[in-house]
Parts: sequence; structure tokens; C-alpha cells
Amino acid sequence: MWTARSWAVAFLVIAAAAVAAEAKSKQKTCDKGWECSGSIYCCNETITDYFQVYQFENLFSKRNSPVAHAVGFWDYQSFITAAAVYEPLGFGTTGDKETKMLEVSAFLGHVGSKTSCGYGVATGGPYAWGLCYNREMSPSQDYCAENYLYQCVEGASYYGRGALPVYWNYNYGVIGDALNVDLLHHPEYLEQNATLAFQAAIWRWMTPMKKKQPSAHDVLVGNWKPTKNDTLSNRLPGFGLTMNILYADQICGQGYIDPMNNIISHFQYYLDLLGVGREKSGDNRDCAEQVPFNPSYKAATS
Repeated sequence: MWTARSWAVAFLVIAAAAVAAEAKSKQKTCDKGWECSGSIYCCNETITDYFQVYQFENLFSKRNSPVAHAVGFWDYQSFITAAAVYEPLGFGTTGDKETKMLEVSAFLGHVGSKTSCGYGVATGGPYAWGLCYNREMSPSQDYCAENYLYQCVEGASYYGRGALPVYWNYNYGVIGDALNVDLLHHPEYLEQNATLAFQAAIWRWMTPMKKKQPSAHDVLVGNWKPTKNDTLSNRLPGFGLTMNILYADQICGQGYIDPMNNIISHFQYYLDLLGVGREKSGDNRDCAEQVPFNPSYKAATS
């Protein structure tokens, strides 16, 4: 039998739960102007608070050299303008300052590696040449595949473009839908607009490939925990898993191959330049023995 005291306790519990639920629904949000607004993440430092023009110039010091292939295309403002779309979602605004800088360094490490024209004896070293390209220079194929949702458009070419190069008609279609830009008909936009090119790359960084899989962002900021199957597949939290998410078996599960090592080296080089230090690059930096989340032989559109 419920006594008066029991009813009182129950009422207090219900009232407390209601207050907690209301508080959760009214989480504090902040407004940092054009860069970040309307989100709890905007209450943290934003990217311009800790990553500024001179640091961008240090990371990509050779991008406007006469021998580079995208002179004058990439700049800090384009990156920040693109990042501002995703900062309210946590890009570069999650966790403490070190976590934020690790994420930006990791993302740009991928970008630098994928757009580099550096080599072992290049002036400034092999990792100073990120953002040398904004497109694939000598396409090996037309990158047009049968896809009922994103059919190839006559006259359009779907070779690699952007900060994390986009290939194939269906990928241009998916990313175009996400950004509300008609990339299927106009894939060339990614080599004409640096802000859009960075935005497409950050969308890829922030977006899981499939349900129940993490995004690269989730992994870097500690939002993801491996399942038993992940652990058995050597998929553990760390920079290595971002390569698994972004490139699958193009890079991962193939041992210590040069393309994988190059991405890691760019990440660590950028950490050093930003004053974080490569010793903070964490465990599980490689994906040499990881089983890919989405093997190409299982995917019709990989």
C-alpha cells in the first residue's frame, strides 16, 4: 500500500525527472557570430581562436610555389568559411583545446597528403607541399558507373577533385545532395571554388558511411567505442581508424604501405608545426592490420 510518504517521494522523483528533461531540452547554446551560432559547441573555443592564418601558411607553405598546380586557389579564409558550416556540429569545437587541435590536424593531415606534390628531396621537405593540387592531373578513367540514382551526365567528367578528392558520379551525386549543390551536372565546381571543395571534404569527415558506423570526427573526438566485432577486426579508436573510414581497403589491411605511412607522417608533421607535438598523435595511428569497415569487393558503389 502506498502511504502519504510514498506518494510524496514518487512526486519528487517525477518532478526531478521533469526538471532534468526540461534542462536537457534547453541546453545552453552560444552565438559566436558568423563562425558558430545556435549550438552548445559554439560555447567552446572556435577554430579561429586557436588556428590562425600564419599557422595555415606554415602547414601549406609551398602551395603557391611556381611549380604547384593550384596556385592561388587554396587559402585560409576558404577553409574557415567551410568549417563554419560544421563547427556548430562539433567540427573543431568538441572537447578541450588539445582535442580540437588534434581533430583539425588530423583532418588537414588527410587533406595535405591527398593533395601533395611533395617528394623526398623537395624544397622544404616532403610534407610542406599539401594543397598543391585541386584536381587529378591525368585521369586514368572516366569514373562513370551505372547508378540509377546518380546517372552520369553527358559531357561531365567525374575524376578526382577537391581537398579530399571526390571520384565517381555517385559520390558527386551524394555529396551534391548533402551540400545542396548540383555536383552531378557540375562536378567542376569542386576545382573552381575552394570553399566548396573544403566543405565537401569536411562533410565527408563528419558523415558516417553507413548506419552504426562512426564518422572520422566521432573517432577523433572520442565519441565512438568499438564493439566486440570491431575489436576482433583490430578497429580501435585512433587516427588509423579515420583512414579505414575514409579509404577502406585502398589503404587499410595491407600492411605498412607507403600511402598509409604518408598520411600518418603528414598528421604528425602538422602536430609538430602547431605546437601540439607528434607524441600526442595517440595509439592506433595506423590501419595496417585493420579489417576495412566497407571493403570494395562488397560494395557496388565504393
